[in-house]
Amino acid sequence: MLLVKQELLAALASTLESFLPGASAKAIFESPKVAAHGDFASTAAMQLAKPLQRKPRELAEQLSAALMATPAFAQWVDAVEIAGPGFLNVRLKLAAKQQVVREVLNDRAAFGQQPANEERVLVEFVSANPTGPLHVGHGRQAALGDAICNLLATQGDKVWREFYYNDAGVQIQTLANSTQLRAKGFKPGDACWPTDPDNPASKAFYNGDYIADIAADFLAKKTVKSDDREFTASGDVDDIDSIREFAVAYLRREQDLDLKAFQVKFDHYYLESSLYTSGRVESTVNRLVANGKTYEQDGALWLKSTDYGDDKDRVMRKKDGTYTYFVPDVAYHIAKWERGFHKVVNIQGTDHHGTIARVRAGLQAAGEGIPQGFPDYVLHTMVRVVRGGEEVKISKRAGSYVTLRDLIEWTSTDAVRFFLLSRKPDTEYTFDIDLALSQNNDNPVYYVQYAHARIRKMLRDWGGDVAALAGVDLSPLQVPQAQTLMLQLAKYPEMLTAAARDFAPHDVTFYLRELAANLHSYYDAERVLVDDETLKNARLALVAACAQVLHNGLAVLGVSAPEKM
Repeated sequence: MLLVKQELLAALASTLESFLPGASAKAIFESPKVAAHGDFASTAAMQLAKPLQRKPRELAEQLSAALMATPAFAQWVDAVEIAGPGFLNVRLKLAAKQQVVREVLNDRAAFGQQPANEERVLVEFVSANPTGPLHVGHGRQAALGDAICNLLATQGDKVWREFYYNDAGVQIQTLANSTQLRAKGFKPGDACWPTDPDNPASKAFYNGDYIADIAADFLAKKTVKSDDREFTASGDVDDIDSIREFAVAYLRREQDLDLKAFQVKFDHYYLESSLYTSGRVESTVNRLVANGKTYEQDGALWLKSTDYGDDKDRVMRKKDGTYTYFVPDVAYHIAKWERGFHKVVNIQGTDHHGTIARVRAGLQAAGEGIPQGFPDYVLHTMVRVVRGGEEVKISKRAGSYVTLRDLIEWTSTDAVRFFLLSRKPDTEYTFDIDLALSQNNDNPVYYVQYAHARIRKMLRDWGGDVAALAGVDLSPLQVPQAQTLMLQLAKYPEMLTAAARDFAPHDVTFYLRELAANLHSYYDAERVLVDDETLKNARLALVAACAQVLHNGLAVLGVSAPEKM
């Protein structure tokens, strides 16, 4: 049906061009708001009526006749009907709708994917500081980032997954201090944990059980290895530098294990500290100063960010000589640009909303030719977890929040991924553990996976060669439920393109649920494994195509398509 649509669009463009030079750009099909009105709709008659000084309905009648005279419309279209002020509603022949079944069965895993292009895209996500286990908010970000990468890959982009983390600063020092106290035998609640009112960082000491685990392994002089580092503990409780390095490596390994359980992999880990050791931060500041985009005031260095749409100028270097946190972000994004990534997507929590304007301002002020909207941002809200109708807030492992690993252990990787992707990123989401464990139609991931498993069982019971179904006679697929199912299959490629463009993997979850619903409706209308070979083969081809698209869509989300349930 994709080829059918392309042929019809080409015929529409040619016909419009014959009515008005340059009008071929208006050759677009929309989906009718009411399915009964047809399969495709065009507003071309209303758009051309004014420049041609014609009445829209009168022009629509002429366009309809001209279109039906083209070979493509004659082959694939039953009728072009006129509605309202001049809508053109296209009704396809059954043979046109049936073509999508062959396309799916021939293309298989490649169905809906676009050819490779030269676009290099960097997607930065998770980027959690190595100060504790990943929480469910990180899980939402991991699911979003990985699915967006998969979506972009379906459009032919070359995608690079990157994890950026802060391996320096106050939080890391607090981690080291917390671990040191545990190593010395103290615990939260002891008089010395911590009591110094002059130390602001003491208010943020880490109290989770994982700190005790780090301290025990440090005292045992263990070696820990993560994807990007390896470190052996000295075992000396007074060696704060060794404690810091060991704790960071330990938690990086823990994050690796969490991400591995979540089936998320990264191409590169980028250290914030490298921006300082390489001189990138200093050179970025010097560049902004040289470009006249900064000024000194009250002992601090300020960026003229209001010149680029920010609501106020921002401090870059404080009185004590340290840089504010957005400065390394600017240096990091200049590095992304210089590495050849001119399309960059950052997946971050909504608490980062305030940094967008200042980072973009810094990039504009750097004079590197970086476009105004660089980088793109996808911001997500946090996640509430409920069980038995009550909110779950605390994990013993973390001490103050529910971890991603908790959620996976309580439910499953598939459930966590699908659930966290089932809403727009910027909407609040409540993860219902009981719903995720249920095996009924109220559980969306179960509903979709069961539809796939049901078809696979049917194909096993049949026992034939699925590949051979691509060549069977499809003419028996005539009932309304079969036609609805075929039209839904045909929407998959365009849905992928729109979801990739809008960074919207939730559109994939909506599509899969609708496809599964259409499939169950078809089951109720027609029995598949009948005695008549022609009927059976046509119906098997249709459900096999559905199974393939369900598999493809679930793969985009990083969710499995089980053979049995």
